[in-house]
Formats: sequence, structure tokens, C-alpha cells
Amino acid sequence: MTRAWTAHQCELRAFLRHALHDESVVDDVLQDTFLKALRAGRDFCRLDDPRAWLYRVARNTLTDRLRTAHRHDPLDGLADELAQPEAEPAAAVDALAGCLERVLGELAADDALILRACDLDGMTQREFAERHGLSLAAAKSRLLRARRRARDRLTCACQVRFDDEGRVDGHVPRPHPSN
Repeated sequence: MTRAWTAHQCELRAFLRHALHDESVVDDVLQDTFLKALRAGRDFCRLDDPRAWLYRVARNTLTDRLRTAHRHDPLDGLADELAQPEAEPAAAVDALAGCLERVLGELAADDALILRACDLDGMTQREFAERHGLSLAAAKSRLLRARRRARDRLTCACQVRFDDEGRVDGHVPRPHPSN
């Protein structure tokens, strides 16, 4: 048993390091694998492929270790978080509607057309492409560029702020020139 362990211990350690990246946990899993080999006793000595057995035991020990690590994640307050809908981001987006209308009026006609059709009126990109004699790829590309220009314009003209996930976080209202 010790001969097989000595022959494969280094490669098992490398395998576990690659999977775990935490030396103390690697040592623990390696020790557990060694203990299981010791407990196997004479049965281990009768194995046709002790290397394969050691890898299987190390992999199973690693899997068990990862499973139990997730069982202890704190759940305090999680039910409260799940029960409360986020009303704030929707309110920020709704308040932006007036500014959006103004910015759409300031964009190029092609940009405003595709943004109104696909993003505001719910037309699919495929439908837009068919109605305007474009390929689907061209319509997708045109919509992506129009969205970027609208976002840039909203950021500048209405001082729109976005959170880390790209959602509207707030803005400074800008009155329409006719008001």
C-alpha cells in the first residue's frame, strides 16, 4: 500500500491543487484519501489498478467536501430578501419616460424608428428586418448601434446613472424645450 501511495501521492496532490486552489483543503482531502486507502487494508493490495482507485477515492472525497461546504452557507434574511420585490429600479425607469421621448426625438430617424418598433412597441427583430428589407443580422446590428447611441444620449442629456448591472439607477429630469 505504501509503495502505491508514494508512487501516486504527488500527482494526486497536483490534481487536487488544480481543483481546489487552497493548500490546506488539498492536504485535508489528500489525508482523507490516504486514510481510506489504509482502511482498505489487504483489499487495496489486491487492486489491479491502485492509481485509478486512489483517483476515484480522491475525486469522491473532493465532491463530498464541496457538497458539505455549501450546506453551511448562512441563510439569515434570505426569506425576507426573496419576499420583497424591488420597486426602486422600476420607479427610476418609469420616471425616465419623459426624457426618453425627448432623446428619441433627437436621435437619427433610423435609430428612433428601430428603437420604437423593437424596444417600445414589441416588434421582433425578425419582423422589423422583413418589413424594412433587411437581413436579420443587419437589423440586430442596427438595433444594437441605436441602443448604444440612445444610451450615450440619455447619459449625457438626462444625466442618467446606471448601476453595476446596467440598470437605470436615476437621472436628472430635463424639460422639453416647448415647456
